[in-house]
Amino acid sequence: MSARWPVTPAAVALAPGVWRIPTTGKDLVNSFALVQDDGSVTLVDTGLKKAPPRIVAGLAAIGKHPRDVTRIVLTHVHPDHAGGAARMSRETGAPVLVHADDHGWATTGRITGANDTSTTMGKVFARMGDGKLEPFQPGPALADGDVLPGGVRVVHTPGHSPGHVSLMLEDSGVLVTGDAIFNFRFLRRTRISPAFLCSDFAMTKQTAHRLGELDYRVAAFTHGPEITDGARETVRGLLASL
Repeated sequence: MSARWPVTPAAVALAPGVWRIPTTGKDLVNSFALVQDDGSVTLVDTGLKKAPPRIVAGLAAIGKHPRDVTRIVLTHVHPDHAGGAARMSRETGAPVLVHADDHGWATTGRITGANDTSTTMGKVFARMGDGKLEPFQPGPALADGDVLPGGVRVVHTPGHSPGHVSLMLEDSGVLVTGDAIFNFRFLRRTRISPAFLCSDFAMTKQTAHRLGELDYRVAAFTHGPEITDGARETVRGLLASL
Protein backbone atom coordinates (compact mmCIF):
# COMPACT_ATOMS: atom_id res chain seq x y z
CA MET A 1 0.00 0.00 0.00
CA SER A 2 1.44 3.36 -0.99
CA ALA A 3 1.87 6.02 1.67
CA ARG A 4 -0.63 8.85 1.68
CA TRP A 5 0.79 12.26 2.44
CA PRO A 6 -1.40 15.08 3.75
CA VAL A 7 -2.49 17.42 0.98
CA THR A 8 -1.63 21.07 1.57
CA PRO A 9 -4.88 23.05 1.37
CA ALA A 10 -5.01 25.82 -1.22
CA ALA A 11 -6.31 28.23 1.44
CA VAL A 12 -6.62 28.16 5.23
CA ALA A 13 -9.26 30.21 7.07
CA LEU A 14 -7.83 32.36 9.88
CA ALA A 15 -10.88 34.50 10.70
CA PRO A 16 -14.05 35.57 8.88
CA GLY A 17 -12.88 36.97 5.55
CA VAL A 18 -9.18 36.27 6.19
CA TRP A 19 -7.35 33.41 4.49
CA ARG A 20 -3.76 32.17 4.41
CA ILE A 21 -2.60 30.95 1.00
CA PRO A 22 0.50 28.71 1.17
CA THR A 23 2.78 29.41 -1.81
CA THR A 24 5.82 27.31 -0.85
CA GLY A 25 5.34 24.08 1.08
CA LYS A 26 2.69 23.75 3.76
CA ASP A 27 3.48 27.11 5.34
CA LEU A 28 7.10 27.91 4.49
CA VAL A 29 6.03 31.00 2.53
CA ASN A 30 2.50 32.36 2.76
CA SER A 31 0.34 35.00 1.14
CA PHE A 32 -2.97 36.23 2.56
CA ALA A 33 -6.34 37.09 1.06
CA LEU A 34 -8.61 39.57 2.86
CA VAL A 35 -12.18 39.55 1.52
CA GLN A 36 -13.99 42.86 2.00
CA ASP A 37 -17.72 43.24 2.61
CA ASP A 38 -18.23 44.18 -1.05
CA GLY A 39 -16.55 40.95 -2.20
CA SER A 40 -13.30 42.58 -3.31
CA VAL A 41 -9.98 41.12 -2.19
CA THR A 42 -6.84 42.64 -0.74
CA LEU A 43 -3.88 40.35 -1.42
CA VAL A 44 -1.00 40.51 1.07
CA ASP A 45 2.45 39.40 -0.17
CA THR A 46 3.02 37.52 -3.41
CA GLY A 47 5.68 34.96 -2.58
CA LEU A 48 8.53 33.94 -4.85
CA LYS A 49 8.48 34.38 -8.62
CA LYS A 50 6.84 30.95 -9.01
CA ALA A 51 4.04 31.69 -6.50
CA PRO A 52 1.27 33.25 -8.68
CA PRO A 53 -0.31 29.93 -9.81
CA ARG A 54 -0.70 28.86 -6.17
CA ILE A 55 -2.12 32.27 -5.29
CA VAL A 56 -4.67 31.95 -8.09
CA ALA A 57 -5.54 28.42 -6.87
CA GLY A 58 -5.97 29.77 -3.34
CA LEU A 59 -8.29 32.49 -4.58
CA ALA A 60 -10.32 29.90 -6.49
CA ALA A 61 -10.61 27.78 -3.33
CA ILE A 62 -12.40 30.66 -1.59
CA GLY A 63 -14.58 31.41 -4.59
CA LYS A 64 -12.52 34.32 -5.88
CA HIS A 65 -10.84 35.23 -9.16
CA PRO A 66 -7.79 37.43 -9.82
CA ARG A 67 -10.17 40.12 -11.12
CA ASP A 68 -11.61 40.36 -7.59
CA VAL A 69 -8.25 41.60 -6.26
CA THR A 70 -8.37 45.38 -5.99
CA ARG A 71 -5.06 45.99 -4.20
CA ILE A 72 -1.86 44.10 -3.46
CA VAL A 73 -0.07 45.03 -0.24
CA LEU A 74 3.52 43.96 0.37
CA THR A 75 5.01 43.75 3.84
CA HIS A 76 8.34 44.48 2.15
CA VAL A 77 10.24 44.11 -1.10
CA HIS A 78 12.28 40.91 -0.74
CA PRO A 79 12.14 38.18 -3.43
CA ASP A 80 10.14 35.77 -1.22
CA HIS A 81 7.45 38.40 -0.59
CA ALA A 82 7.49 40.43 -3.79
CA GLY A 83 8.77 37.93 -6.35
CA GLY A 84 5.30 37.41 -7.80
CA ALA A 85 4.18 41.04 -7.46
CA ALA A 86 4.72 42.17 -11.05
CA ARG A 87 2.88 39.14 -12.48
CA MET A 88 0.00 39.32 -9.99
CA SER A 89 -0.40 43.02 -10.73
CA ARG A 90 -0.67 42.22 -14.44
CA GLU A 91 -3.14 39.39 -13.86
CA THR A 92 -5.36 41.38 -11.50
CA GLY A 93 -4.92 44.93 -12.74
CA ALA A 94 -4.44 45.91 -9.09
CA PRO A 95 -1.84 48.37 -7.79
CA VAL A 96 1.00 47.11 -5.60
CA LEU A 97 1.30 49.10 -2.38
CA VAL A 98 4.67 49.28 -0.63
CA HIS A 99 6.16 51.53 2.04
CA ALA A 100 8.07 54.43 0.49
CA ASP A 101 11.39 53.25 1.92
CA ASP A 102 11.26 50.06 -0.21
CA HIS A 103 10.15 51.78 -3.42
CA GLY A 104 13.67 51.90 -4.84
CA TRP A 105 14.02 48.13 -4.64
CA ALA A 106 10.65 47.69 -6.36
CA THR A 107 11.36 49.96 -9.31
CA THR A 108 14.88 48.64 -9.98
CA GLY A 109 14.27 44.99 -9.12
CA ARG A 110 17.58 44.93 -7.24
CA ILE A 111 17.74 44.38 -3.47
CA THR A 112 20.83 46.25 -2.27
CA GLY A 113 22.14 46.59 1.28
CA ALA A 114 19.73 43.91 2.52
CA ASN A 115 22.19 42.16 4.89
CA ASP A 116 23.45 43.52 8.20
CA THR A 117 27.22 43.34 7.64
CA SER A 118 27.96 43.74 11.34
CA THR A 119 27.46 39.95 11.43
CA THR A 120 29.66 37.30 9.81
CA MET A 121 26.76 35.69 7.95
CA GLY A 122 25.58 39.12 6.83
CA LYS A 123 28.99 39.74 5.25
CA VAL A 124 28.86 36.32 3.56
CA PHE A 125 25.40 36.96 2.11
CA ALA A 126 26.37 40.48 1.04
CA ARG A 127 29.29 39.06 -0.96
CA MET A 128 26.86 36.78 -2.81
CA GLY A 129 25.45 39.84 -4.57
CA ASP A 130 22.17 41.68 -4.75
CA GLY A 131 18.82 39.92 -4.60
CA LYS A 132 16.73 40.29 -7.74
CA LEU A 133 13.06 40.28 -8.70
CA GLU A 134 10.98 41.42 -11.64
CA PRO A 135 10.70 45.20 -11.17
CA PHE A 136 7.34 46.89 -10.87
CA GLN A 137 6.03 50.40 -10.40
CA PRO A 138 4.43 50.69 -6.95
CA GLY A 139 1.18 52.52 -6.35
CA PRO A 140 0.77 55.23 -3.70
CA ALA A 141 3.28 54.71 -0.90
CA LEU A 142 2.18 53.15 2.37
CA ALA A 143 2.90 55.11 5.54
CA ASP A 144 2.78 54.25 9.21
CA GLY A 145 -0.75 54.55 10.55
CA ASP A 146 -2.50 54.32 7.19
CA VAL A 147 -5.82 52.46 7.39
CA LEU A 148 -6.77 50.72 4.15
CA PRO A 149 -10.28 49.52 3.26
CA GLY A 150 -11.41 46.68 5.50
CA GLY A 151 -9.66 48.10 8.55
CA VAL A 152 -6.12 47.17 7.48
CA ARG A 153 -3.78 49.33 9.57
CA VAL A 154 -0.18 49.78 8.45
CA VAL A 155 2.41 49.43 11.24
CA HIS A 156 5.90 50.43 10.10
CA THR A 157 8.36 47.92 11.59
CA PRO A 158 11.62 48.67 9.76
CA GLY A 159 14.86 46.78 10.24
CA HIS A 160 14.31 43.61 8.24
CA SER A 161 14.07 46.07 5.36
CA PRO A 162 13.87 49.88 5.52
CA GLY A 163 10.22 49.86 4.49
CA HIS A 164 9.08 46.72 6.27
CA VAL A 165 5.50 46.91 7.57
CA SER A 166 3.28 44.64 9.60
CA LEU A 167 -0.49 44.75 9.15
CA MET A 168 -3.12 44.90 11.88
CA LEU A 169 -6.45 43.66 10.51
CA GLU A 170 -8.60 45.51 12.98
CA ASP A 171 -11.96 44.19 11.80
CA SER A 172 -10.93 40.54 12.27
CA GLY A 173 -8.36 40.67 15.07
CA VAL A 174 -5.56 39.23 12.94
CA LEU A 175 -1.97 40.49 12.95
CA VAL A 176 0.16 39.80 9.87
CA THR A 177 3.75 40.10 11.09
CA GLY A 178 5.55 39.90 7.75
CA ASP A 179 9.18 39.17 8.62
CA ALA A 180 9.25 41.13 11.86
CA ILE A 181 8.56 37.74 13.48
CA PHE A 182 8.98 34.24 12.03
CA ASN A 183 7.23 31.07 13.17
CA PHE A 184 9.07 28.36 11.27
CA ARG A 185 7.58 24.97 12.07
CA PHE A 186 10.96 23.22 12.26
CA LEU A 187 12.15 25.66 14.95
CA ARG A 188 9.06 24.93 17.06
CA ARG A 189 9.06 28.50 18.29
CA THR A 190 8.63 32.10 17.23
CA ARG A 191 11.67 34.28 16.67
CA ILE A 192 12.55 37.63 15.18
CA SER A 193 14.31 37.74 11.85
CA PRO A 194 17.89 36.43 11.88
CA ALA A 195 20.38 39.29 11.89
CA PHE A 196 22.01 38.40 8.56
CA LEU A 197 18.66 38.72 6.77
CA CYS A 198 18.10 42.25 8.07
CA SER A 199 19.26 45.57 6.69
CA ASP A 200 19.53 46.76 10.32
CA PHE A 201 19.21 44.10 13.02
CA ALA A 202 19.27 46.53 15.94
CA MET A 203 16.30 48.33 14.42
CA THR A 204 14.49 45.03 13.86
CA LYS A 205 14.72 44.26 17.59
CA GLN A 206 13.58 47.75 18.47
CA THR A 207 10.57 48.03 16.17
CA ALA A 208 9.31 44.47 16.78
CA HIS A 209 8.16 45.69 20.20
CA ARG A 210 5.39 47.63 18.49
CA LEU A 211 3.67 44.31 17.83
CA GLY A 212 3.35 43.63 21.54
CA GLU A 213 1.33 46.83 21.94
CA LEU A 214 -1.40 45.79 19.49
CA ASP A 215 -4.60 43.88 20.29
CA TYR A 216 -5.21 40.72 18.24
CA ARG A 217 -6.46 37.17 18.59
CA VAL A 218 -4.55 35.53 15.72
CA ALA A 219 -0.91 36.04 14.73
CA ALA A 220 -0.25 35.23 11.07
CA PHE A 221 3.22 34.85 9.61
CA THR A 222 4.57 34.95 6.08
CA HIS A 223 6.91 32.19 7.25
CA GLY A 224 5.23 29.55 9.37
CA PRO A 225 1.80 28.53 10.64
CA GLU A 226 -0.54 30.95 12.38
CA ILE A 227 -1.01 31.07 16.15
CA THR A 228 -4.69 31.02 17.09
CA ASP A 229 -4.45 30.31 20.81
CA GLY A 230 -2.68 32.84 23.03
CA ALA A 231 -1.22 34.67 20.05
CA ARG A 232 -0.62 38.02 21.73
CA GLU A 233 0.81 36.36 24.83
CA THR A 234 3.21 34.31 22.69
CA VAL A 235 4.43 37.37 20.80
CA ARG A 236 4.81 39.41 23.98
CA GLY A 237 6.75 36.56 25.58
CA LEU A 238 9.14 36.53 22.64
CA LEU A 239 9.60 40.30 22.79
CA ALA A 240 10.27 40.19 26.53
CA SER A 241 13.22 37.88 25.86
CA LEU A 242 14.96 40.22 23.41
